[in-house]
Amino acid sequence: MSLFYDLRININGEYTFFLNQDVISKYSGSVRKMIKQRKKKTNKNNKDPEVITIEIDEFPGGPDGFELVSRFCYNNGGISIDVSNVSTLYCCSVFLGMTEKLCFSNLLTQAETFLEEVFCGSWNDIVLSLKNCEQEQVFLHADSYGLVDKLIFSALTKISRSSEAFSSSSPSSSSPSSAKNTPEPDKRLTSWTISCGRSNEWWFDDMSSLSPIIILKLIRITGAYKTNVKSLVLTKFLLHYLKTRLQTKSNKTELMRNKLEYSELADTAVRGVVSAGKTAFSCRKLFWVLRVLSSFSLSRESKTGLETLIGEMLDQATLDDLLIPAAGGSRESGFYNVDLVKRLLKVFVRNIEEESKMKEVGRLIDKYLREISPDQNLKVSKFLGVAESLPDSARDCFDGVYRAIDIYLQ
Repeated sequence: MSLFYDLRININGEYTFFLNQDVISKYSGSVRKMIKQRKKKTNKNNKDPEVITIEIDEFPGGPDGFELVSRFCYNNGGISIDVSNVSTLYCCSVFLGMTEKLCFSNLLTQAETFLEEVFCGSWNDIVLSLKNCEQEQVFLHADSYGLVDKLIFSALTKISRSSEAFSSSSPSSSSPSSAKNTPEPDKRLTSWTISCGRSNEWWFDDMSSLSPIIILKLIRITGAYKTNVKSLVLTKFLLHYLKTRLQTKSNKTELMRNKLEYSELADTAVRGVVSAGKTAFSCRKLFWVLRVLSSFSLSRESKTGLETLIGEMLDQATLDDLLIPAAGGSRESGFYNVDLVKRLLKVFVRNIEEESKMKEVGRLIDKYLREISPDQNLKVSKFLGVAESLPDSARDCFDGVYRAIDIYLQ
């Protein structure tokens, strides 16, 4: 038997650690059990094998996480714990059964003690601990162990106390200890209401650094997932978050990898916008929302809801608002998204009968037709579709339409 190691542990099929059985077994009940089982299988002649080989799959944090554990074991139970590694260490210690039954002040106890300070500590510590949870091969464990929920509850409590943006109908819903083993969203005591104000937006940038799966958990905890979002601040945060993620990513890889989560967040944002309606969002702001959220995979219901809200306010739009580039970057059927304008006009005509508003939109559409008419890829059917979308009563004369047609034909 080697003087240096008698145990090989392969982590997630990526890396093999050469260790001493006694050193690791002293702190890990799970490894101790695996060694015992392996010996039973391989020791047919009642002789201990020279080196035991163990394979561990889906280990929290992968090889990097296990390296932290091995350092702890070889350092006689000592390790530097901070917000950048506490979530990983906690998940590793739970996974490996590193409890007080094996030795005093084992890794699980040390991680739990540090986390209790995080839950009641600074805002930055909570955010950084959440950041550690979102690392590859850590999140699923942190989520299943209830750690993600506890950190999010702590973050919501900080927001509530600092800005009065959140208030809960039940004191227990804002307690970190109330989130245990990720209960179902609809079973939580999470009836949150949120007030609006610039002072309540101080946390937007910090939370925008987190992955969409963390933000989706936050939305579910606040009870806003798949419901009408009554919180204007939460809606504004989602819009800020999605805009920030678009701006900070130089490529689409991360957006595509988390396409489902981003889509769900975008749909939730639309529900919030539609719920807040015309009193909270101007026509120009709604067009901005449409431009931002169109980069994500919105559901048909969300698209219809947002376009209906904009269409009913079309008399407040400007020419710049309507000049939205065609989706997907394809210019084969025209540079601008003419189909969108046609749908907005259909909503407007169906819902608005006031003559002054109708004429305002008529003047706007004539300007729009003149602007898009030089586009050589614009199909005749689309050009005429826009021109004919308004009733005759929307125009005092048709000079604007004729000028647009002249430009188009030239």
